[in-house]
Amino acid sequence: MFGTPEADWDAALARFRECVGRPALLDRDRAAVIAREHPAGVGQVIAAAERVAGHRFAYFGYPEVTLPEPIDWHYDPHSNVGWPVVPASKIDHRTAAGDPKWIWELNRLQHLPWLAQAWLFTDDERFADEAFRQLDSWIEQNPPGIGIGWRGAFEAGIRSISIAVALQGLRDSPALTTARFRAVVHVLAESARRCWDERSRFSSANNHLVGEMAGLATIAILLPDLAGSACWERDAIRVLSAEAARQILPDGAGAEQAMGYQIFTSELLLTVAALLTLRDGRPPAELIAAVDRSGDFIAALVGDRDPAPRYGDDDEGFALRLGAEPLRTVRDHLGTVGAVTGNMAARRVGRTTLSAAWMNYARTESLSGSGAVPDPGSHGFFAPHGGLVVLRAGARRLTADVGPLGYLSLAAHGHADALSVTLSIDGEDVIGDPGTGSYYRHPDWRVAHRGTRAHATVCVDGLDQSVVGGPFLWTEHARVRVRSVDLERGVVDAEHSGYRRLSKPVVHRRWVVAPPDRCSVLVVDLVVGRGCHEVRTSWPLSPSLDVTPVAAGHVASRDGEPVLQLVHAASGDLIPYEVRGDAELGLGWWSSRLESREPSWLVGGYCTGGVPAVVATVLNPLDERLAWAEDLTVAVRDGCLVARWRDRDAENRVTINCSMGTMAKNGDVVWKTLH
Repeated sequence: MFGTPEADWDAALARFRECVGRPALLDRDRAAVIAREHPAGVGQVIAAAERVAGHRFAYFGYPEVTLPEPIDWHYDPHSNVGWPVVPASKIDHRTAAGDPKWIWELNRLQHLPWLAQAWLFTDDERFADEAFRQLDSWIEQNPPGIGIGWRGAFEAGIRSISIAVALQGLRDSPALTTARFRAVVHVLAESARRCWDERSRFSSANNHLVGEMAGLATIAILLPDLAGSACWERDAIRVLSAEAARQILPDGAGAEQAMGYQIFTSELLLTVAALLTLRDGRPPAELIAAVDRSGDFIAALVGDRDPAPRYGDDDEGFALRLGAEPLRTVRDHLGTVGAVTGNMAARRVGRTTLSAAWMNYARTESLSGSGAVPDPGSHGFFAPHGGLVVLRAGARRLTADVGPLGYLSLAAHGHADALSVTLSIDGEDVIGDPGTGSYYRHPDWRVAHRGTRAHATVCVDGLDQSVVGGPFLWTEHARVRVRSVDLERGVVDAEHSGYRRLSKPVVHRRWVVAPPDRCSVLVVDLVVGRGCHEVRTSWPLSPSLDVTPVAAGHVASRDGEPVLQLVHAASGDLIPYEVRGDAELGLGWWSSRLESREPSWLVGGYCTGGVPAVVATVLNPLDERLAWAEDLTVAVRDGCLVARWRDRDAENRVTINCSMGTMAKNGDVVWKTLH
């Protein structure tokens, strides 16, 4: 197409307007139907379009800002930093004064589809004119390869999806001239070249590679007139099919050990699958199978009312922003999955959004059940590839992380949280993951929120289980060994090797005992090896909870009503502790959005001395009956760990065979209640 006479560009634009040889996602007739069936969602998108037409932008936990006319696409008002207009390869975003995440988010142009939809819904030319005005200025200020917006093929790929889809939504606008069309196509063609030539490889081939290939595929599918489109599409789909199998594991868990990135990766695959379905009537089986098994896994994890899992990093990434929601929730995502694949589990627990309404036009046949996704069952499930155990009892959901640190050697988005536990009751977080905190703006937050002490596991000698090599790098990984998982009895037994690196090495082994017929949960931590060590348990609590220290433990309350009692004991002297909003330690914080946090209680206990050391914690959900647990003790007797405590008029005794030999019943757990 390049270097051809202007008449050829006129013909190319005519074919683009008529959608010759390519699918259409944003369409005027569909917009009319969606406006009738989803008036609230349409109203929200129009309001969002009005905001960005007024140059008002808000990303992550930062407050909204209003940018001047024309927009300076290199300026970060929060940091008061102008990013240099130099070759992108010369910009070191890791050491710059500004936050590259914020400026990248602006330069992804993911608000353009809002403007395109607002034009389709209202016929108000202001929205189309503003979309092209912003796109014109972006192209003028960002020649290919110049500026922070071109720092990496990943940014080019993600941006291209939004530009291409928005351009198609605006294809009938009088504001789309041949000259504009030609300029935009030049940018997309250069983006496609970079997505392939500069694609992520080796240890960096995580969600970035999926984003690059999704961008490449979108360009090739929507602009088939480009000379390289056929090859680009073939190569992109080949890589995406392979990565779908690698990054969405056979049990449906995400390989990056980060729920936010699992959703992001799945939606990138889903976007490409939807475009191919609209064009060909069917998507590549590998893409839709990965989306389906991910949907099965997430739906089983959240059920009808449980809160979204928060483990690993989450940078709030969107593949394509069609709805106006500032965050893509798990249930929003499942609603979109259900709309495209018909996945019954996703449809049952998902939420219908405007994204789902648009994607519903790309319905295809579900492949749900074709993989190794575990049956959620009445007592929970175990995902052995992702390493997540879910134990249920009534309104209680408990998860245990027995998976790897993260994906590939970098494990970039994993946290040092091996053997961590979360607990929700009646659909509310009680014990949870502290969240991501920050990527670049607050390096101290980044360190703390990834660290072991911030998570519901055991920290030895104040050290992380894995060794940090940088903000997105772990140089040594804690390796988890799952000894047994018994869903019927509610028992998890696992250990990790992270502290074998110490000069006096130790191994941390944890039993989680949560029978489906009992309210209380017992967590027993055993540290064995050599030397004297500090052994510390951590239980990060939801910021909605207040904490009262009590004898040998803590009581967590919500709105004045007791919710959970935590009782601590150890084989030696144990000191309970509690911390909230400690800026120096970086502990006692909860991050619901990137670059924001709020104080929350972190409680637990610690002991110092020789090993073996045993710490026991009873997690006792409290209801109107207030059945208090008390007199908890734990001891090692005849090769067994024995925990005892009382609640109401009964004594609970849990015996764990912890022989270090090869006995067949090593790790066996017996819970007896004596009245």
